[in-house]
Amino acid sequence: MIDATTRALRFGGRAFANYVTGRPLCVSFEVTHNCNARCKHCHLGPPLAEELATPARYAERCREIKPVVAMVSGGEPLLRAELEEIVRSLRGDNRPPRVVLTSNGALLTKERYQRLRDAGVCDFIISLDYPDERHDEFRKIPGLFARLDSLMRSLQGNDKHGITFSCVVQHDNYRDLVAIAERAREWNAGVNFNCYTWLRTQDKEMMVPPAEVGALRDELARLREHKRRHGVVFTSEYVLEKMADFFEHGGLGGCRAGELFFVVNSDATLSPCGLIMRSYRTQAEMVEQFTRTNDCAYCYTGLRANAEKPPYWLVRDSVSRI
Repeated sequence: MIDATTRALRFGGRAFANYVTGRPLCVSFEVTHNCNARCKHCHLGPPLAEELATPARYAERCREIKPVVAMVSGGEPLLRAELEEIVRSLRGDNRPPRVVLTSNGALLTKERYQRLRDAGVCDFIISLDYPDERHDEFRKIPGLFARLDSLMRSLQGNDKHGITFSCVVQHDNYRDLVAIAERAREWNAGVNFNCYTWLRTQDKEMMVPPAEVGALRDELARLREHKRRHGVVFTSEYVLEKMADFFEHGGLGGCRAGELFFVVNSDATLSPCGLIMRSYRTQAEMVEQFTRTNDCAYCYTGLRANAEKPPYWLVRDSVSRI
């Protein structure tokens, strides 16, 4: 068993090396673009035909890219029957310090959770848009909130279950952020927040309008106080401040997609992010053809926000988590 100090040194060493050599801090392996939900803020859901890479091919990509964090995502990754094999392949030689699985949680039973944990998942990130049954309607999965509640109660007593909830902040839920943090605390879990973007659906009505950013900042101030008091909010204070700026200005420039973070598609080609789909063969090709001329400012997802934090905040937040 690797102790906390060794994990911290491994994580910090890989992060520093990648930062100075231009390798990514976080890469999302989108192992399928199919999904069992019909979320209001997302374009995925309707069934689609796709080419799926093998677990061995994802492992090759991981060894080539050498990310600090490898996220296994989708779509809904639990739709992949061989998901445990994919996770084990990513945890092979020259493995990233952390492998994270993102899911809507509808298919995550306690038994599947344990198999994935045994395969090498360090952290589970499960979507949570509301602190109650409104979550079901938003995700178009009846009974989803009750299922999440049942799963978390079944894990009570396990203080190291590694589950963090992830909330996409948008116009209809920004007044509920502290309540969502309280729900995570009740479930003995962490919670992370990131910003809605209209790039998926072209629906700008879900953006927090500039006239309401003051109310959003007030809620974020209460959330920061909750973070200091209870420690369940994992979102960096730096990122929380930037989130308000994102909605106030309608975007944030300086995106480094393709450099600090990017996506491995389900067929193992590369995209700069999950919102701008491409099929690059190498990171160098992606940087040359996309990143150098990228002027997109219209998202502040968790993947971007955490990868683009200044070095001081990267170190501070990483040490506090580990």
